[in-house]
Amino acid sequence: MQLVKVFREARLELHKVIFPIKEQVKKAFISVAIVVTIITIFLSLIDLIMSSVLSSII
Repeated sequence: MQLVKVFREARLELHKVIFPIKEQVKKAFISVAIVVTIITIFLSLIDLIMSSVLSSII
């Protein structure tokens, strides 16, 4: 009956979890979207510069 004990303890731990509210999820999503956008722009600029340099060499 070890398995029953594991599930019981997991259930007790799950009751301690504090799930984020809708506003927190929204703020986190916006933050992630902004960071991903900035990184995408940065990498695109690096790619453009490297392509231009390589094209001028070749």
